[in-house]
Amino acid sequence: MAEPAKNEAHVVEIPVAVDGGEASGGDEAFLDKSTAAGEGHPLGEIAASAGHLLLLKLWQREEDRLGRRACALEARMDAARRDAFYLCAAFLAFHGLSLALLFAASVAASAASPSPSPSPARWWAPSSLSLAASLALAAAVQLRVCAYWRAAARLRRDRGDARALARAVQELRLKGAAFDLSKEPQYGVTRAKCASVEGAGAWAPLRWCRQNVVTLCLLAVAAAALPSGKFILCT
Repeated sequence: MAEPAKNEAHVVEIPVAVDGGEASGGDEAFLDKSTAAGEGHPLGEIAASAGHLLLLKLWQREEDRLGRRACALEARMDAARRDAFYLCAAFLAFHGLSLALLFAASVAASAASPSPSPSPARWWAPSSLSLAASLALAAAVQLRVCAYWRAAARLRRDRGDARALARAVQELRLKGAAFDLSKEPQYGVTRAKCASVEGAGAWAPLRWCRQNVVTLCLLAVAAAALPSGKFILCT
């Protein structure tokens, strides 16, 4: 005697439009796939309700938009980190080259006159030039660092919104026609949790120092290199 066939679970995917265009297959493909789920299945109920079907498609498009924006923010963070690295390398190369030139000039001056008289005018010009270049490079690095942290904060918010939207989509798929159309994803709750996590991490000045440690190190190097010109040329 043949055994009765077991109930099979059906997974229905709704095609998402890209860049505002209509997806191929649209409602017809969804209705064809949801027919096998039966009238009592939540996906069948969604297919039979125009409001629930439209809401599901809108939320899926929003999920796709958040995913693309997250990828763009990650690319922006990578670019900011790469630019900051190149600027730091240029900063260190500039100071290494300037100190080498100052040392060579000091050796040449000592060879020309065995007893040179120290003069502030000899070290003031190169030290001023070094300080100006150091501040310019440090400011450029700080701009890239700020861009990185702004993108990171926005990425955390977008990921929180994506999680809230995914929970809402899952609830809609589980409840079917019983889902309340006036209900919206809990974006505010997720953002409040992200803000509380960010604020509870560390003391505010310590967190600021941690985020700007690269710029602080560059300023420390510039401050240490400033009197080195006088030490090399006037000794």
